[in-house]
Amino acid sequence: MYAEERQQAIATLVGQRGRVSVTDLSEQYGVTSETVRRDLAVLDRMGLVRRVHGGAVPAAALTAIELGTSERETAHTAEKERIAKAAVEFLPPTGGSVLFDAGTTTARVAALLPADRELVGVTNSLPVATRLSGHAGVQLHLLGGRVRGVTQAAVGADTLRVLAGLRVDTAFIGTNALTPAHGLSTPDVDEAAVKRAMVASAHRVVVVADSSKIGREDFVRFAGIDEIDVLVTDSGIPASVRNELTGSGIEVVAA
Repeated sequence: MYAEERQQAIATLVGQRGRVSVTDLSEQYGVTSETVRRDLAVLDRMGLVRRVHGGAVPAAALTAIELGTSERETAHTAEKERIAKAAVEFLPPTGGSVLFDAGTTTARVAALLPADRELVGVTNSLPVATRLSGHAGVQLHLLGGRVRGVTQAAVGADTLRVLAGLRVDTAFIGTNALTPAHGLSTPDVDEAAVKRAMVASAHRVVVVADSSKIGREDFVRFAGIDEIDVLVTDSGIPASVRNELTGSGIEVVAA
């Protein structure tokens, strides 16, 4: 295979998978890691991919553009349903406390709470609160603050002040982007501050994110991978990333 053909194939693969690693590409195409890095450098200069630590992501992956709730609700729905079903296994037992971050995947987890589970539920998300309010066993606490229209989530000083005084058993956290090197990130500064406070308030942090988020880096970092305990994602997570996360002591569930 000529270099141009290999580079075209790599660009296509990056678009399909969302992230590729140098190691995987080297094995797949039977070339050295240095050759792969040169290929990625060429593709990066052409604007077809963006190089990141250990590999590459689609050119559009490094962005501060934030999709609204309605757009995200219809994206990767099958994967999010599987993730939510797997994530409920990490709920605390009856009598425990659970914090739900804003997001379409965390909302699906909230909707699947077992009918017989009695919990204290806390959220800054209007859609999550709507789902929890119909659960007879949940003592619901809705965090106040300025509500961002794009995510329907409360943010700001009031939200942070309440979170600073909380200590919950489990927090379900969503993210726009996750890489082993950069950690978890999101486009908005205020949203990142709330997510950061949620992570700090929980004994156990469970991140729920479909594999399209893996390998992406967004504008504001709110947690390192050393601050999370569990990642529940789908089977599209690259093997190299999964191995790196599990090697860091994170339990990875691919639903």
